[in-house]
Amino acid sequence: MQVFFIILIALVFIFLWKSIKVVSEQQVILIERLGKYYTTLTSGLNFVLPILDQPRGVPWRDIDGRYRFNYTIDLRETVFDFPSQRVITRDNVVLEINAIIYFQVVDPVKAVYEIANLPEAIEKLTQTSLRNVIGDLDLDSTFTSRDHINSQLRVVLDDASNKWGVKVNRVEIQDIIPPQDIRNAMEKQMRAERDKRAALLDAEAIQRSSVMKAEGMRDSEVARAQGERQSRILEAQGLAEARLTLAKSEADSINLLSSAAGSPEQGLNYLIAVRYIEAFTKLSQGQANTVFLPYESSALLGSLGGIREILKNKVKAVQSSNPEEQKPNNNSKEKWN
Repeated sequence: MQVFFIILIALVFIFLWKSIKVVSEQQVILIERLGKYYTTLTSGLNFVLPILDQPRGVPWRDIDGRYRFNYTIDLRETVFDFPSQRVITRDNVVLEINAIIYFQVVDPVKAVYEIANLPEAIEKLTQTSLRNVIGDLDLDSTFTSRDHINSQLRVVLDDASNKWGVKVNRVEIQDIIPPQDIRNAMEKQMRAERDKRAALLDAEAIQRSSVMKAEGMRDSEVARAQGERQSRILEAQGLAEARLTLAKSEADSINLLSSAAGSPEQGLNYLIAVRYIEAFTKLSQGQANTVFLPYESSALLGSLGGIREILKNKVKAVQSSNPEEQKPNNNSKEKWN
């Protein structure tokens, strides 16, 4: 009797232990009663009937790619990194592409009962959709249209997985690996493009340098021409001022001579005679021993005669202006007598 009581207490303890289910946050457990879906256990403390209620196991894919059976379904966003696969572009180039998909289970009942193996189904759907999308693009568009590929894959996978209770949030193309010969050709093309850009930059630099040199020479020539122009203007102004000053001095000298000689004609004759004598003096100061006088040298004598007449007239004018000096000095005569 005592043994039976102990066994009964143990069975009750085991029953209570099996009837309590603690579920973590953002996880659920599907409960089947007698093989039929009964309820979904959410996060927290839950009670079930042992033996009658059993959790439904679901296949799941780990991060390392291995599949296992879980009795809990994670409602958080999950990432699947699929292995590389071969795809063919529109221009018949074979590429190796690796894709990453981010999805989230929004309806765990559909994720379990609408599809037998959800991770494998998503993987195969991603691979087939990726082949279809890449098959519509050529090689160059494949490398430059990653965003287009990602968005198109997300739309296709989201529409197909909607009935499975899954929401595809994002699809990313991780690696695009072309064949070795294509990579060699692309490297040569890239090198040629870089050489072309370098040559263009060198040509532009040379062109700019030539333009700047030409502009510098032009500005230098303009500045030099302006300097010469200003110098010639200043020289001409100085020469004109010198000639005006000389002309004014000559005019003043002519006026003085005219006033001294008594008439303009006599003043001009005196000035011409002086200039003629100065020119003859310079001519006689040459290194030649013999000086040939020109035929017009007789005018020199006329000039000297003119100077003599001017001086004679000047003396008469002075004597006429002082009559007292013309009277004879009687004392002197008596002295001489």
